[in-house]
Amino acid sequence: MKEERKLHKEERRREKEERKRREREEKARLKAEKKELRERRKRESREDSGKLPGLPDLEAAEGGAPPSPAGDAAEETAATWGAPSPAESREPVWEGPREAAPLPRVGGEAEASTREADIFQEVPEEAEGREGWFSRLRRGLSRSRTNIFAPLSKAVASKRFDGAFWEEVEDILVGADVGMEMTMHLVDRVKERVVREGIREPEELIAAFRDEVAELLDRGDRALHYNPRGPSVFLVVGVNGTGKTTTIAKLAHLLRKEGKRVILAAGDTFRAAGIEQLEAWGQRVGVHTVKHRQGADAAAVVHDAVESALARDMDVVIADTAGRLHTKVNLMEELKKIKRVAERRAPVTETLLVIDATTGQNGLIQARQFKEAVEVTGVVLTKLDGTAKGGIVVAIAHELDIPIKFIGVGERLDDLHPFDPREFAEALFS
Repeated sequence: MKEERKLHKEERRREKEERKRREREEKARLKAEKKELRERRKRESREDSGKLPGLPDLEAAEGGAPPSPAGDAAEETAATWGAPSPAESREPVWEGPREAAPLPRVGGEAEASTREADIFQEVPEEAEGREGWFSRLRRGLSRSRTNIFAPLSKAVASKRFDGAFWEEVEDILVGADVGMEMTMHLVDRVKERVVREGIREPEELIAAFRDEVAELLDRGDRALHYNPRGPSVFLVVGVNGTGKTTTIAKLAHLLRKEGKRVILAAGDTFRAAGIEQLEAWGQRVGVHTVKHRQGADAAAVVHDAVESALARDMDVVIADTAGRLHTKVNLMEELKKIKRVAERRAPVTETLLVIDATTGQNGLIQARQFKEAVEVTGVVLTKLDGTAKGGIVVAIAHELDIPIKFIGVGERLDDLHPFDPREFAEALFS
């Protein structure tokens, strides 16, 4: 027994040392990468005949604002960003299912149903406008805001926008998982605005970061696309644990309130209880689920769901898929097969990749691999309320040029919302 405890203690010590070693290597790698990027940009700047003038020390300027080469630049920027349209900012409201009760008893346990009723409670329409959603979004992003906005506000309070300040800003953004390349790009854009607009106050600089982040997030077409002549197929892909099944339920709930007739396909035939879980969610939302036995061919399930949708005049088939390991080529090939089989009878108009925001840069790797395999049309980011590194949203949108279509910041059915770049940036930098 003593020998076992000794071995266990030694193993924990080695694990701790290994973890520290990896952290040191990661810090050294980031530092070297940052240095290399900075030197490369200096070389490019020297080669560019129209390089920017040096940034002023605003504290030492004593009221002298740097010249602005274009007086209309600020007005043009302000005109570009209007308020979100009502269609984009309106939070969906529970209107009740058309086919089944919203919260049936699952497994026959009244206590479980009571807990579910507490979570998926009906919310009055007047409480679910933009302010209600924005408050939930801001609350959900509290950890990320603390990790980005708080240190950034502290840094700008000195009003000394010198080299040391910008280096500190870069460290803050990299620490929030914005990514090294994206961080340098974002900082360069803000530097340009400092010179062009004569920014002097901390509030103005924070607003500049907010505007630039919103613009960088505005990528691609964020609207869902439908087949005008029959059912549309939405494939939902992603690795296990990202929240695919609950996202499908929330999406079905959202579509039904928009008047769409929805059917689910339990294509996750590999994971234990995956079929039962989706069927239970379908009962709660009030939609039918097409299923086969566990281990069945997922493409066959999707085929049957499409046939059922055609027979019942449905608008959308939302197909769950097994949690694909993005490093396994054969499993990615199976996803391609599912798409081919579905498109024999109905077009796949959306392939939505669900990413757990808490996975950070690993989520970016997943997005890149899935995009190459199945032509991802949009990203759904979940669990934003559980991470302090919300900068991954910027990295995914910009580096991959994939539109973020929905975000989730809670467990309620109404906590899946169409992504609005301006709204997200406001919640993050406020």
